[in-house]
Amino acid sequence: MQAIRTINRALSSALTLVGLVGAFVLLSVAPARAGENVFVEVTPNSAQAGSRVNIKASCDNDNNRQSNVHSDAFGHVMLKPDKGFLTGQVTIPSDKAAGDYPVDLQCENGQTASTTLTVLNMASPSKGPATGGGGMAGGRGTGSLLVLGGVALVATAIVLGMAGGRRRPGAGS
Repeated sequence: MQAIRTINRALSSALTLVGLVGAFVLLSVAPARAGENVFVEVTPNSAQAGSRVNIKASCDNDNNRQSNVHSDAFGHVMLKPDKGFLTGQVTIPSDKAAGDYPVDLQCENGQTASTTLTVLNMASPSKGPATGGGGMAGGRGTGSLLVLGGVALVATAIVLGMAGGRRRPGAGS
């Protein structure tokens, strides 16, 4: 009984410590932003050349004025007010070289923010790679045999478990 109380105390202390560490981490993490209310985000931040990305930004508390975003990845984009943020979309040119490109926000109030967009430019293969037929691709019925074998194995294990679990008469009480 004493051992159970000791374990309960240890678990309670461990849970309290985990809770305190979690609270510290949550309270100390701050988003990477240029100012208190100035930021720019690109979603996804890694995108294939030729694909569309979304841009979300903030220049002030109201975000009621348009702002400009520029990047060598796609040129200039005008962000418009949308539900308390500044938003826009742009398509990365399909011939854009792969690499990391800064995305710079220039607010009308003079504040700025920046993030990075990674452009991927992977050529699409014209056909799938020649990887062979696979171990089970050619045979018919092989999957059925494997299922039946598995069922037989489970049934055998159940029967042996039940037979081993029976008590023999006179083998103790």
